[in-house]
Amino acid sequence: MIRRSRLSWLLAIAGALLLAKGSFAVYPFIFPTTGSREVLIVPNTQPHAGPLEIGTSLFKLSLPRQGVDLTVVEGTSEAALRKGPGHLEGSSLPGEVGNAVIAGHRDTHFRILKEVLIGDEIRVALGNREYSYRIFDIRVVSPIDTRVLLPQSGHMITLITCYPFRFLGSAPERYVVRAKLFDGGYPSE
Repeated sequence: MIRRSRLSWLLAIAGALLLAKGSFAVYPFIFPTTGSREVLIVPNTQPHAGPLEIGTSLFKLSLPRQGVDLTVVEGTSEAALRKGPGHLEGSSLPGEVGNAVIAGHRDTHFRILKEVLIGDEIRVALGNREYSYRIFDIRVVSPIDTRVLLPQSGHMITLITCYPFRFLGSAPERYVVRAKLFDGGYPSE
């Protein structure tokens, strides 16, 4: 009887700890943190005219078929990714020549990536411009395979998250969605 009682208490405590840990990711406004663990590391390839402050809202990213609108912030630190998907520092911005790399957590903002298909549209509203991208490639890569992060000669956007989506702990692979600009951008109303 005593062993069952202790086991019940241990399981209850373990459950409470797991619930609290999950709340940090789902409810960041209740549990603010100042951590700065980098999710993706890649050398700066295209420095911008001026430094952008980490965590600053940069642009809106929409997946129309899935009915999702996200605010992308600058940086891929843990603190930045709690606010939304993060623009990889040094990568191009949408609308610029190159590869705009956006990273997000698989269990929060980028959970929706498991539902995207080749041919789907990605829309970006940056300043007074709007850009439309068409998904042409979806792949799973090793975390050490950084080729999808390299600059490109055209206008590309790369969305990246951990994979598999239903995995406990640190996921062993990366899910990559790449899209090319199919509209040169037009002023938003």
